[in-house]
Amino acid sequence: MKYQIIEKSQSKEIAKLAVCLTNEIIERTGIKHFDVDAPLAIRLCENYVSNGLYNVIAALDQNEIVGFGALCESYSLYAEGAFGIIQEFYVMPEYRSKDIGKELIREIIKFAEAKKWKRLELCTPPVPEFNRTVDFYQANGFEITGGHKMKYTIA
Repeated sequence: MKYQIIEKSQSKEIAKLAVCLTNEIIERTGIKHFDVDAPLAIRLCENYVSNGLYNVIAALDQNEIVGFGALCESYSLYAEGAFGIIQEFYVMPEYRSKDIGKELIREIIKFAEAKKWKRLELCTPPVPEFNRTVDFYQANGFEITGGHKMKYTIA
């Protein structure tokens, strides 16, 4: 398995996996949390990667992307400056439980250290459907900080 930062030309593959992630969340919870628009996801990924707004570290089996972590930089007073947010994290089901996610987290942490971020944050999909996901992140050094992910939709 090889781990690398993707280039714009790989955005379509990443967007397709991001759609798989959102569809998996919808299927497991039975709630349509997202409006999945694959062509829009591809355009956004290309744009974000091109403009340096979105850093994606991928796991490749041969030349096929089988997992990825997407990061954005944010800033806050509570985090004492710049920090990273893992916006999406996904490993294809047939590649799970093979330490690929664990290695992706390690690569993400190396990237965050190089950026001099003080912390990484993420939001997990809903529990209890994704308790294993929470357990995975905790096993890889993440702490539950409380609260709920909330949104306000601006039409």
